[in-house]
Amino acid sequence: MTTSILPQGAGYGVVIGMGLFFSALMILITQIQTRYTAHKASNAEEFNSASRSVPPGLIAAGIVSAWTWAATLLQSSATAYKFGISGPWWYAAGATIQVLLFAMIASKLKMHAPYCHTYLEIIRARWGKLAHGVFLFFGLATNIIVSTMLILGGSATVSDLTGMNTIAACFLIPVGVSIYVVVGGMRATLIADYTHTLVLYCILIAFGLVVYATSPIIGSPSRMWHMLHKAAEVHPISGNAGGSYLTIRSKSGLIFGVLNIVGNFGTVFNDQAYWQRAIASQPKTSVKAFLWGGLAWFGIPLGIATSLGLSAVVLAHSDNPVIHLTSAEVGAGLPAVKAAAALMGTSGATAMLILLFLAVTSACSAEQIAVSSLLTYDVYGTYIKPNPTERDILWVSHLSIFAYALFMGAIATAFHYIGVSMGYLYELMGTMIGSAVVPIALCITWKKANGTGAIAGAVLGFVAGVAGWLGITARLNNGVINVDTTFGDYEMLTGNLLAIGIGGLVTLGWSLAAPADFDWEITRAINYTAGSKVERAEEAAAADSEPHSEKSSVHGEAVPTMAKENKDTVDVGDREAQPTPVHEDDAGLKKAFRIAAIAALTLTFILIFAVPLPQFFTHYIYSEKGFTAWVCIVLLWLFGGLIMIGLYPLFEARHGLAQVAKGMWADVTRSRK
Repeated sequence: MTTSILPQGAGYGVVIGMGLFFSALMILITQIQTRYTAHKASNAEEFNSASRSVPPGLIAAGIVSAWTWAATLLQSSATAYKFGISGPWWYAAGATIQVLLFAMIASKLKMHAPYCHTYLEIIRARWGKLAHGVFLFFGLATNIIVSTMLILGGSATVSDLTGMNTIAACFLIPVGVSIYVVVGGMRATLIADYTHTLVLYCILIAFGLVVYATSPIIGSPSRMWHMLHKAAEVHPISGNAGGSYLTIRSKSGLIFGVLNIVGNFGTVFNDQAYWQRAIASQPKTSVKAFLWGGLAWFGIPLGIATSLGLSAVVLAHSDNPVIHLTSAEVGAGLPAVKAAAALMGTSGATAMLILLFLAVTSACSAEQIAVSSLLTYDVYGTYIKPNPTERDILWVSHLSIFAYALFMGAIATAFHYIGVSMGYLYELMGTMIGSAVVPIALCITWKKANGTGAIAGAVLGFVAGVAGWLGITARLNNGVINVDTTFGDYEMLTGNLLAIGIGGLVTLGWSLAAPADFDWEITRAINYTAGSKVERAEEAAAADSEPHSEKSSVHGEAVPTMAKENKDTVDVGDREAQPTPVHEDDAGLKKAFRIAAIAALTLTFILIFAVPLPQFFTHYIYSEKGFTAWVCIVLLWLFGGLIMIGLYPLFEARHGLAQVAKGMWADVTRSRK
């Protein structure tokens, strides 16, 4: 039995202590927001969608935070350990393009369904209840898979570093997060995302500078280059050019890249968390938020894997190994953890513990508010009590958050006991949810998409993916199907490609053979009622964003347009009853879509084709100067992300912060009289 580098009390201290600290901080911020601004968490629209008024910098921070899982930090480093520098590239690039491409979805969402709460409301309004039920399954399955990976990765790290009971960590992490989510709703979640991401960038930059500037073991890119060459002599990588860790020419790395791309389309396009950030954003800036968020996030997995992931290689594969890693530990994503502890001792282990805690809790909050919205609007408000009151919505939202927090702990515990790791789920997710990606994307972007074809594509793709995955496993492993045999490269690749491929081909082919002619006015009318809370909340948010608005009060009285109770409710199925919504700046939204399409497609081409494939086919191995340039670019990208996500949101919020400061000063000066 190995001895943990940190005492068990440190694990409980971080999980419970930091959890309570952030909960208290978010409760305080929510109280300040309620008193000095027009945003009230007691308003259902504010709780679930932040009044659709969040500026792009904060949305970008929320995207980075929601997309920074335990796997982002752990699995990316494990790929560097297994494949060399190709692993970090394929992890970062293969999971960035989905966020960039989602910018196109975000602009279409604002154009075609500006008042929706969930993407499933759009599916129900367009394709009916059967489709709604089918894609509700995929939506919740996505949340469950993501949540399980988060908790499994976080609890494994806490347990390894401190010896804390794994099951205790599985439950304490999500329950602590649920406190501030319940209190503050979507806006509190985004503010927590910002604070977590700011600290996360600082720690990642510190790791990079230690590895490549101050560490007595490594200390420079040049030294790392020489040590990686030595590691390839001790432990060459099969399928890599020259067995080297310094090449993009990696067969297993390329297979992982395909798995990563396919699987992460499902976990972005199917996950309500990203739709919710698009919904919460200001209409004119949602595209900017997703493009910025994707580019900023790119540096996170690339940065930690290039520093700690490659450090694990040279520390483990040398004449005198400093660390030892089993295949199970690699599957659990522990190379980065072991490397941080070996290079920096207790301080490194503590920093890694805090880093993982922040990543897991911020992503957990995104999943909790996302599932809460699905259960509130697409289960309770659709099938249990249509036309719920605002009190009903808030009550169900709060209950759903707490219930899902407990469920997250329970499902992670179950997977822990059956021996399924975070890495296994990461590669499997495309097989399970990839078939719904194309139907969901076409629902909001293409009026000719056929609903029956979409249902058939999602279901047949799922069946084909699972059948192909298990079938190839049996074929390649003499009929043996278990956790180990199903985790092979070709087994996972087959399932992932069949799921997204069959799902997309069936949906597209059916729609071309029997095209629909959908009227977008139907989805524009979702939740729209003249004078409704949705409309009034947006007006109030716009007024609140004006630095000299006469409609807001520094003492926290509600803006007049939000003050009186409104009992209007909307059933997304009651299409004829909806008034025609006012079209605001359609030309601007169409321009935003064009910008999103050009930027996202260009960046996707660069990240997936232009940069890696020429190096792959030429069998290029990085020279010492080339690797040094690589490391410098990675570190500069991290600093750029820190500026974009850490500093810019503060600049955006300057008027709101000034308003709060004036209100607090007014209270203080009056109390002195």
